[in-house]
Amino acid sequence: MVLFRHVPYLKAVFFYTISAFGGPQGHFGMMMKTFVERRRDITREELMEYVAFCQLLPGATSTQTLTLIGYKRGGVPLAVLTLIIWILPASILMGSFSFLVYYINTYHVTLNIFSYVQPMAVGFIAFAAFRMYKISIKSTITFVIMLVGVLATYLLFKTPWVFPILIILGGVVTNFSDKRIPERESIRPKQIKWTNIWLFVLLFIIVGFLSETARRHDWKDKRAFNLTENVYRFGSLVFGGGDVLMPMMYEQYVVRKKTQYMTKEQYLTGWGLVRAIPGPVFSVASYTGGMVLRDEGKYMQLLGCVIGCIGIFLPSALLVLFFYPVWHNLKKYVIVFRALEGINAVVVGIMGAAFLYLLKDISITALNTVSFVNIFVIIGTFLLLNFTKIRSPYIVIGCLLLGLII
Repeated sequence: MVLFRHVPYLKAVFFYTISAFGGPQGHFGMMMKTFVERRRDITREELMEYVAFCQLLPGATSTQTLTLIGYKRGGVPLAVLTLIIWILPASILMGSFSFLVYYINTYHVTLNIFSYVQPMAVGFIAFAAFRMYKISIKSTITFVIMLVGVLATYLLFKTPWVFPILIILGGVVTNFSDKRIPERESIRPKQIKWTNIWLFVLLFIIVGFLSETARRHDWKDKRAFNLTENVYRFGSLVFGGGDVLMPMMYEQYVVRKKTQYMTKEQYLTGWGLVRAIPGPVFSVASYTGGMVLRDEGKYMQLLGCVIGCIGIFLPSALLVLFFYPVWHNLKKYVIVFRALEGINAVVVGIMGAAFLYLLKDISITALNTVSFVNIFVIIGTFLLLNFTKIRSPYIVIGCLLLGLII
């Protein structure tokens, strides 16, 4: 019966899921609009903290952030439900594309409807960065930290360790201040569930052992065991999101001769499609899982999609649900309290760099219709989010219709 009171929240998660275009950077702007300003499930400061904390962990950052929103509202059960609703639509779509990729490549299927998704996502990023700037940049040192964060992130955007290193350095710098923890602030400690981290480690060992055993003894279904180890390892070790996951999967499934299960064109088709649909970028693992096992029959291909989905997201969930209570309990110490000021400034810098980095790939300087429309979409998205109460899904629908019309 307790679950029924969370139905409106779960509906909001679903509508957010089917309209969350633009990758993790765009997702944060939509989270701000949906869960902070419209529903007030969390505060802006809490969202900033979640984003910063998840940048320190490997795995799917926007997935972990949304999981924490569910955790804050209803504990582990609601966090798990939130996670399922978030990953399922995109994973089903990407798994389906692994069955349809032949027709997509053969008949050159066009996806004009998604033409203005990227400029729309940039507008969402600008909105999130602007709102976060107003919250977190309140002194000269935080402004300087933000600028360093923008520059370093922009120049090293595809370097996996840049995010956690910047966040740690930002926290160190603001520890030289004399900021005190307010007397009225009391942080109730959260219980640390050691089961999550033990399960994470145990699964890592088991899938690795089974994969190696299947390879050595040439098991009939060895490819499925190898796939399980691959995606679980990717989900456990990838820092930096999809931009880092992409080359790792490319090397595994396209370059290596022993595991060359896809052509370059098939692989890039999957990555193009995942950028065009709503939801987590890591759902591409459902596509690659299906492609890896497609030669072994339709049922095995379907199993590959399931393995890809579960294997890539499970480590992220286990890590965030274990480490967040640890992080929460550490906040009562002044060193962590002071660090939050610098950490939040770095997050604003990362958002600003994401805006600039994605903007450079959008045509806005050519004197043609596409450039003018792109500028209109970016500015229009920002203004609608900042000055109106129009919900994010309606903005998304408008941009999709624009892609069909123009």
